[in-house]
Amino acid sequence: MNQITEEKTELVNKYQDNASQKAERPSNAFVAVSWTMLLVGMTAYFIGLYNAAMELNEKGYYFTLIMFGLFAVVSVQKSVRDRLEGIPVTDLYYGISWFAAILSVTLLIIGLWNADLTLSEKGFYSMSFLLSMFSAIAVQKNTRDLQSADNK
Repeated sequence: MNQITEEKTELVNKYQDNASQKAERPSNAFVAVSWTMLLVGMTAYFIGLYNAAMELNEKGYYFTLIMFGLFAVVSVQKSVRDRLEGIPVTDLYYGISWFAAILSVTLLIIGLWNADLTLSEKGFYSMSFLLSMFSAIAVQKNTRDLQSADNK
């Protein structure tokens, strides 16, 4: 138990040493590209859903998946970053965040596997979903970096 406490103390001290350094702002280009890709990925996904020849309940399933997935990956990014910075995050929340992110991707795979769609449609939904999830992580990171840099 003492070893765990010592490791946490070392992490907090390491964070405080890093925090004393000036936080770097992400470039405007990276911030703009991250936001643009998030909007492009989500817009493409939503346009695809709107134009899809699916029942309304299927469209609702895929809509809920992307919203759930986006929330989950932002939660994962925040909890990972908090832990790196020495901010306490419970193991339960950390685990649930990862579980939710993995579950959203798994449910998309299962849904698309069983869907009566062409392979190109399945690929379209997969790629726009993953683009949206990755860019949501980048947007969250940039938001946090900008806030840290402004606080210094």
